[in-house]
Amino acid sequence: MNGREFFNRFDGLIQLWAKAMSVFPRGFLQRVFRCHNGRGKWAILVRYVCLKAGAKRVGKNVCVMDHVYLHHWENLEIGDNVSIHEQCNINAFGGVCIGNDVSIAHGTSVVSFNHTWDDPSIPIKYNPSKPLPVVIGDDVWVGCGVRILGGVTVGPHSVIAAGAVVTKSTDPDSVYAGVPARRVKSIGEQPGENPVE
Repeated sequence: MNGREFFNRFDGLIQLWAKAMSVFPRGFLQRVFRCHNGRGKWAILVRYVCLKAGAKRVGKNVCVMDHVYLHHWENLEIGDNVSIHEQCNINAFGGVCIGNDVSIAHGTSVVSFNHTWDDPSIPIKYNPSKPLPVVIGDDVWVGCGVRILGGVTVGPHSVIAAGAVVTKSTDPDSVYAGVPARRVKSIGEQPGENPVE
């Protein structure tokens, strides 16, 4: 039985468990999430229930793999059928909204804020952070090691190639690659066709 079949079969029980867990403080849920850091189905289920109970919004069939770091759950929204793979770091300080049918490969960072350096009288590291929301649209594949910076909207039905650094919002139906990321072609473009300039 795959993950989607499991969620469909036991959805009522899973949602009931998450609702029961929602009485606990978010800090407790985050500790339980971190303590269940294995690769097995039980650990994935416990992480899902904790996240569903403590985040702003979490859909169905969400798989968060081991060693994923999620910050500011109160500002984190995740749709249905989403997978977040190992060693990802998502900081929702400024708000992060992940759509439906999204896969985020290992080693990716999503940062929804930027450090300011406006006050020269104090060290830069003590200047305040500015919240900058991030939106990842529906049907997006984010390759391994991608960096998505604050204020960015990743258009739906798109691919962000491995290692890309996304500093500006992206078009839908497109493939982005590079540092900084730029549009290299349309989704569905056949091999050998000229990439979009």
